[in-house]
Amino acid sequence: MNNSVTNTARLLGAGLRALLVLTLVTGVIYPLVVTGIAQGLFGNQANGSEIKADGRVVGSSLIGQSYNLPPKKGQETPDPDLKWFQGRPANGLGSNSVNTQYKLLLSGATNLAADNKVLVQQVEDAKAAVVKDNSVPGYTVRPSDVPADAVTSSGSGLDPAISPQYAELQVHRIAAKNGLSVAQVEKLVEDHTQGRTLGFMGEPRVNVLELNIALKDLAAKH
Repeated sequence: MNNSVTNTARLLGAGLRALLVLTLVTGVIYPLVVTGIAQGLFGNQANGSEIKADGRVVGSSLIGQSYNLPPKKGQETPDPDLKWFQGRPANGLGSNSVNTQYKLLLSGATNLAADNKVLVQQVEDAKAAVVKDNSVPGYTVRPSDVPADAVTSSGSGLDPAISPQYAELQVHRIAAKNGLSVAQVEKLVEDHTQGRTLGFMGEPRVNVLELNIALKDLAAKH
């Protein structure tokens, strides 16, 4: 009986030691090592790919933002603030219903078929709005000028970037709304156009938040 109790105690002791060692290695040491490596080699990515302006964090380079006017009384969808570059439509799975302090869009596609009447109407309405909003005296946008990313949302609905074509289409409006020359705004778009990742992956793109930060700085000088 004494031997049985002793063996049980030894097994329990060994199990407890194994638990403590595994907890220390996998629950403390490993996370600290991974966190240290991430902060040392990929600090920006590990911290959310933050974008800063005026000394504070204003967003992430991975998540798009909306640039709208304050909604009018009874208005469900606010009008875009046309002095800023606009991003892609954000037609995700719905709006956040848990933390209602922030009107967040749930990431995901609508999964509507290409011939779905709702999707077709959304695209037609978006194209008409792009044509109307970006046509200014001396510059008229034609429906055929509107690129696909100006009227469709992505698979996530949270794209931070637009195509150079969509950015260029907005140049004349931006110049007129901010008292800048077309050449100045074109240079702004050119300077913020990123090429394909590693030269062959993806498509050229323009981060809308970074572009609008640069636009704010440029407009402040004039």
